[in-house]
Amino acid sequence: MSTDVRPAGEGHPGFATTRWSRVLLAGERGSTGHERALEELCGQYWLPLYAYARRRGYDAEDARDLTQAFYAKLLEKRDLSAADPARGRFRTFLLSSMKNFLASEWRKEHALKRGGAVEVLSLDFESGEESYRLEPSHELSPEAIYDRRWALGLLERAVNDLRGRYETAGQPELFDALKDYIGGGDDALPYSELARRFDQTEGALRTAVSRLRGRWRERLRELVADTVEEDSEVHDELRRLVSFVDIGV
Repeated sequence: MSTDVRPAGEGHPGFATTRWSRVLLAGERGSTGHERALEELCGQYWLPLYAYARRRGYDAEDARDLTQAFYAKLLEKRDLSAADPARGRFRTFLLSSMKNFLASEWRKEHALKRGGAVEVLSLDFESGEESYRLEPSHELSPEAIYDRRWALGLLERAVNDLRGRYETAGQPELFDALKDYIGGGDDALPYSELARRFDQTEGALRTAVSRLRGRWRERLRELVADTVEEDSEVHDELRRLVSFVDIGV
């Protein structure tokens, strides 16, 4: 069995770097690609926003309603059209908008009744709550939880995107066996055991792991590049991501 698959990166469909263009497109109601761009952005950021609301002291049901209501406001007021790349990172813009929403919409008006928010997006809040419960119960601020969830989301997307490439190559089992080596985890099986399982030499598997790590770093860099305006910002944003989750990249 060959341990090589095509590397992820430039030239692969679905891996296009979009950056702020996706944000601006999501804010242009009626434009071509608006709905898809909006769905992508909401899908990437709802869990960090939900976790932020939970750490601010809202219970699971209120945090769910808040997240839905916040997105409803973005759609209704067309707030995304006001997002300005010159003012900083999109995740910072979104968090600032959420803070303003909590202050002006929720605390002052109490317009929403429990469970009464209009569902504008189909979001898996049950799994979101399970993820939130895995967070440290103290020390981290709501802002830190938001940043941590954003970082973990990018890491998970990078891993899932790579798994898709191995599935296409007919090697999902190999990927599942090698992925624990990406971050140098203690759960990774010994190379000797993997060599017997996949009828490969340990040297071949070490080479496959090295390639996988390189492709994971490449894909992660692409995903981070989607969140900033300039190439020069990618390195600093990667450093922030690492600091949010305390991993080696």
